[in-house]
Amino acid sequence: MSMMQACASDEERAEIDRKVESLLEEMTLDEKVGQLNQYNGSEQTGPAVEDVDVEAEIRDGRVGSILNASGLESHVEYQQLAVEESRLGIPLLFGYDVVHGYETLFPIPLGEAASWNPGAAKEAASIAAAEAAADGYHWSFGPPVDVTRDARWGRAMETSGEDPHLGSELAAARVEGFQGDDLAATDTVLACAKHYAAYGEVKAGREYNTVDISESTLRDIHLPPFEAAVDAGVGTVMNAFTDYDGVPAGASEHLVRDVLKGEMGFDGFVVSDWNSFRELIYHGVAADEREAAERAMMGGSDMDMVGHIYNHELADLVDDGVVPEAYLDEAVRRVLRTKYLLGLFEDPYKYFDEDRREETIRADAHHETARDVARESIVLMDNDDAVLPLDSPDEIAVVGGLADSADDVLGDWRARGHPDYAVSVLDGITEAAGDGIDVTYAKGCERTGESSEQLRQDAVDAVADADVAVVAVGETWELSGECSSRTDIGLPGEQRKLLEALVETDTPVTAVLMNGRPLAVPWLAENVPAILETWFLGSQAGNAIADVLFGEYNPSGKLPITFPRSLGQVPIHYNHPPTGRPKEQAEPGWGTSYLDEANDPLYAFGHGLSYTSFAYTDLELSADAVDMDERLQVQVTVENGGSVAGEEVVQLYVHDLVGSRTRPVKELKGFEKIELEPGERRTVEFELESDDLAFWTLDEEFAAEPGEFRVMAGSASDDIRCADSFELVE
Repeated sequence: MSMMQACASDEERAEIDRKVESLLEEMTLDEKVGQLNQYNGSEQTGPAVEDVDVEAEIRDGRVGSILNASGLESHVEYQQLAVEESRLGIPLLFGYDVVHGYETLFPIPLGEAASWNPGAAKEAASIAAAEAAADGYHWSFGPPVDVTRDARWGRAMETSGEDPHLGSELAAARVEGFQGDDLAATDTVLACAKHYAAYGEVKAGREYNTVDISESTLRDIHLPPFEAAVDAGVGTVMNAFTDYDGVPAGASEHLVRDVLKGEMGFDGFVVSDWNSFRELIYHGVAADEREAAERAMMGGSDMDMVGHIYNHELADLVDDGVVPEAYLDEAVRRVLRTKYLLGLFEDPYKYFDEDRREETIRADAHHETARDVARESIVLMDNDDAVLPLDSPDEIAVVGGLADSADDVLGDWRARGHPDYAVSVLDGITEAAGDGIDVTYAKGCERTGESSEQLRQDAVDAVADADVAVVAVGETWELSGECSSRTDIGLPGEQRKLLEALVETDTPVTAVLMNGRPLAVPWLAENVPAILETWFLGSQAGNAIADVLFGEYNPSGKLPITFPRSLGQVPIHYNHPPTGRPKEQAEPGWGTSYLDEANDPLYAFGHGLSYTSFAYTDLELSADAVDMDERLQVQVTVENGGSVAGEEVVQLYVHDLVGSRTRPVKELKGFEKIELEPGERRTVEFELESDDLAFWTLDEEFAAEPGEFRVMAGSASDDIRCADSFELVE
């Protein structure tokens, strides 16, 4: 479904197209180019760029969009200049990075992906859209839909993890949440799928580095979430900073013109990332700004974010016949059409309503939803001896500089989120404990992991006197996000040393991990009985964590990304292809392996425990063989075998045994989150069709091939409970 199909009727689309063509006929070359230029407001979210007189540029019709403009007053001022003082009165489009909430913050996208709940992701995006729109923004630079398998990369926190199927489901849900059913509504915003494409494959996990992957990896792993976003009607797509096959993404005719706009049928517009058109010069594919503008426009990129390259060069390139004016007109059409869909020509000021802002921003209902989503995003990694949930302790010792930080729980890309409106781990536990449980706090170490003998001893004393210890460890929020790659993905500073001292007290210890990427923490997994992965959960982090600790909520999160045992395993992911010498089958000493580490991860994709247990039985397939145009029904029965209600994410995997290209050992093809009372059984149904089994074949087409397929159902990628096989026939 295109953006136009999602947001307008056939008659409305035809009328918008007529208006766009009429306006195009009136526009000068400079005014056309102006619609493709985005200027920065008061905040800087990238390297410094040249200063310009933005107000004069707006009056001259040389600005189509502004990002990072703070406050309704500045929005009104800029919009008045565009609508009332420029020749054609074309309204501006205001954009902002709304990645996981606006002022009410939700879990970072990687954390939210651990909920395996597209409905929750959609609701979170809808609330983020309502708050951003109430503050005068029309456009979110989200959702990020990159796939990554590399824990070193700081922007892993912005992704939905390593799997294209899970990522696709969440990409579509978030687009629908941002854009709603009507882009012209004042509680929706234009979405932007980013960063196109394969940004998560930067070499060595280093930000802005090159990308060197096969076309099949691009097609099978990285493009599906973008295609899902396009099918959901996403209005814009943002280029990646990186290259693909030696061509920077913003200049790639293959990626943008051929695949995105051609094969996928994307009818919105493509925006560069911050100044990335100028970076074509630094990539070495353009000698100067003129060549950079030419390559970006010929490649199919429509809007220039803060680079001023198009304003400097594009009109001359068209005048000189180097760039066809038809290419320029098509880019402008896409931008103007979007502004009509947003209703900006009808009422350029409708988003600017102070009363609506006061009623919407940080509404109580928004915080309630944020708490719900945060609880679903927590993963119970380990729970030896059933340490959790806490069983009416008299005294709890809370330890760690991160535990007392309402800043870190917000994570990076926090939009207008502020610690004053966030709940720390310590505050959440203290509130939940009430008057009946004593809560003591010892820092133990700074939030950065730095410590001292005195800080550690104070923590040891506090824990030794308590019934249970809750220790917050992990990363500060600054250690993940853009340009925050790490070569050491263990616990920073002396946090392990602190944990070693606390474990020796014999007081049961629960570790609360806070992080924006997978961490390699094998000592923690071996020595600390209970571990909660809490990511950066947003405004309601402390309350959500307390809900899980005290058993008010039974954890249901599952890992959307693999946790390695050591950095040397990275990149590591569950859906790897088989090798010619698998360790399990090869002659000893001649299989694929390490000398100093196991092959398997510390925690696998899909892992997540519960306070109850689930049994899987009776996997049934509707047929032993199906034709290409038939659907296969898959059923599996799940039973709650414990004494408390709980939610389970039932995961369906498939393995194509023989293909024209080697196929992954397993691929996620379906999942469903169900809630079961103690003793309750439910049959979960899935449906597979040939499109679900398709891949980039040796014939360079996306298609399913006939042959035998193994179907597996389980609780995690490494916890398959039952399996069967079928044949796909031509």
